[in-house]
Amino acid sequence: MSFNRVDPRKLKEFNTFSKIGNEWMLITSGNKDKFNTMTASWGMLGVLWNKNVATVFVRPQRYTFEFLEKNDYYTLSFFDSKYKSKLNFCGSNSGRDVDKIKETGLSPVFDREAPYFEEANNVIICKKIYTQFINPKNFIEPDIEKNYENNDYHKMYIGEIVEFMEEK
Repeated sequence: MSFNRVDPRKLKEFNTFSKIGNEWMLITSGNKDKFNTMTASWGMLGVLWNKNVATVFVRPQRYTFEFLEKNDYYTLSFFDSKYKSKLNFCGSNSGRDVDKIKETGLSPVFDREAPYFEEANNVIICKKIYTQFINPKNFIEPDIEKNYENNDYHKMYIGEIVEFMEEK
């Protein structure tokens, strides 16, 4: 599949609440030699520091965390609903233990700063500009803590959107 570059400010049919929260996305970082991808249903798109940004949250025990720490870029890949089982697999299995690409049949593309997937219908390429661990001392709503029974607080990665692509 080939992609067109799009100005994210002109998107009319990209509902971030549905795309991220219901349809999920793959967060991918690394390079052709070594990369990992994981499914996520938490994240944000918006404007910060006069830049279009994407923010993702990754727990330190996730294999993708290592790649996000070592690399300057990451991608967010969004798919049609027919890929939901493949995204479920990528979110339920660690790349340390299984070859997610072999198991899902997804086709990684390596023509940008970080891998993404040919089967995606939208891809966002991000350059990291800020990271920080979630600090539980800053929770105002105490029930948020129930998301962290193991005290494994997410690290937040804010990336400047350097390219937003949609399928042709």
